[in-house]
Amino acid sequence: MPLYHAPTADFQFLLKDWLGLDAHYQKLGIGDFDSELASEIIAQGAKFALDVVAPLNREGDEEGCHLENGSVTTPKGFADAYQEYVANGWNAMLGSADYDGQDLPYTMAVPVHEMLNAANLSWRLTTMLTESAVLAVTKHASDDLKNKYLAKLISGEWTGTMNLTEPHAGTDLSLLNTKAEPQDDGSYKITGNKIFITAGDQDWSSNIVHLVLARLPDAPKGVKGISLFLVPKFLLDDNNEPGEANQVSVGSIEHKMGIKASPTCVMNFDDAIGWLVGEENKGLACMFTMMNDARFQVGLQGLGAAEASYQGALTYARERVQSRAPQGVQNPDGKADPIVFQPDVARMLLTQKSQIEGARALSLFYAKFMDIEKLGTEEEKVHADKVLQFLTPICKAYMTDMGLETTSLGVQVFGGHGFIREWGMEQLMRDVRIAMLYEGTNGIQALDLIGRKLTRDGGDMLNATYQAFNELVEAMTDNDNKALAQGLLDDWRASSADCLGMDATTAASAACDYLAYTAYSLIGVLWFSMADTAAQSDNTVIATAKQKTRDFYIDRILPRRDAHKVAYSAGAESTLAIAASEFDYL
Repeated sequence: MPLYHAPTADFQFLLKDWLGLDAHYQKLGIGDFDSELASEIIAQGAKFALDVVAPLNREGDEEGCHLENGSVTTPKGFADAYQEYVANGWNAMLGSADYDGQDLPYTMAVPVHEMLNAANLSWRLTTMLTESAVLAVTKHASDDLKNKYLAKLISGEWTGTMNLTEPHAGTDLSLLNTKAEPQDDGSYKITGNKIFITAGDQDWSSNIVHLVLARLPDAPKGVKGISLFLVPKFLLDDNNEPGEANQVSVGSIEHKMGIKASPTCVMNFDDAIGWLVGEENKGLACMFTMMNDARFQVGLQGLGAAEASYQGALTYARERVQSRAPQGVQNPDGKADPIVFQPDVARMLLTQKSQIEGARALSLFYAKFMDIEKLGTEEEKVHADKVLQFLTPICKAYMTDMGLETTSLGVQVFGGHGFIREWGMEQLMRDVRIAMLYEGTNGIQALDLIGRKLTRDGGDMLNATYQAFNELVEAMTDNDNKALAQGLLDDWRASSADCLGMDATTAASAACDYLAYTAYSLIGVLWFSMADTAAQSDNTVIATAKQKTRDFYIDRILPRRDAHKVAYSAGAESTLAIAASEFDYL
């Protein structure tokens, strides 16, 4: 298994130099936070990821989870690592100070989240869903529910889950059948079955708070008739402590391709007692608070797995000697040269590196707008929300597509050894594959982008996002590269505007290619911006490597956008011309 070390130098460059963290915090009125504190948090997070979480990754994959007598046991060491995580306050980073949270800016927390995903994706999943549950309860639950549950969710004493999917209802939640019967005391009895529930049960926490979508007896049909309920594993006693077991049980644990150390459960609710979160029949809107946060977090899973794979591939390429480099002998004292000097291996490593660092910049740019959406003026919050809505499906889909591509390249760099389990590279590829599926498949993300966020929005989110990226371009100092970046950004906006008139069928056919076109374009702008900042850095390695990596991205990765543009511009005719009976020749 490759030994993961957090890319702290890149985080520090991006936050302090590129994003200008100190000025960002001053503008938001949180001058008590600064880049020095962010650097310390990153350093401590890197140490926790290296020393505590990463060593459990391969062993967790080998051992998996177990269901016995209705209770789930996670791999050896996982629960202990979680207790250390909670004791050190990591779970409380983003929680409200009103409920004993730390209220850290997202720009400080997101780097730690990437590290945890890179160190051990299976382990990170439980804490990720708890953070999303905290957000939903904070924004939508009653004061009574907040007072009972929020502080312990924020601290991590209790964990949270998201219960949407049913055997017959995945993307189309209008089909869900789970029922909620109102009771005289204001509670509800929840009955139904949910599948694919991450950490539906585990041996980490004394209680689990399930957020469950269900229908009231008189609910309207479709998604307009869905409500959200808080359903604890254990009901609370008079001291607000876990008491009587609720009617919630684990039917089974899914046997999966990857993330084997994360318990993915089938959950049964049999007249389980729950409480309404938000308004009746408005549950989907409440749940989207949780889902949109989770979608960005899933994007970080793709980024984390990609970084871990890149580090393993780079270390191996530097150590493995094989043949002579075509450009000349690189290791005169040996019989062969390290494969890092082979042009095709360098191509694979740079394909990983350029996309990973571009995605990391995108994630921190996104985090900056999360800070603004939380702490800015009302006008700034409205603008930031539009940017975040537009970027969310891009972060989720592009970063996870990239995660699969780059972990596959990591296997390829190792050659035959990459296919062998003991090296750990194939696990990264297996683990990250799910990220393209859950929290809405990447095809659904693409439909969301071109449908809700572009064509149906009429261009408001598009223009807000253009403005956000244009500010990066305007801040550049190299006029030649500034002009290239401006041309790239302007072409993207003009091409996107051309899509506004698409009918629903054409847009659906174009969706995945449009998302990819957008992602490669915007990350190209980020690369021009990063390299411009890096050129002024006192760190000569960052100054030169960022510019060289930008050049590789522009020369070898950015041309993909042109192919995607041609594809999405082709229309829906060839996609829909074939009849259902013509997909095979039976």
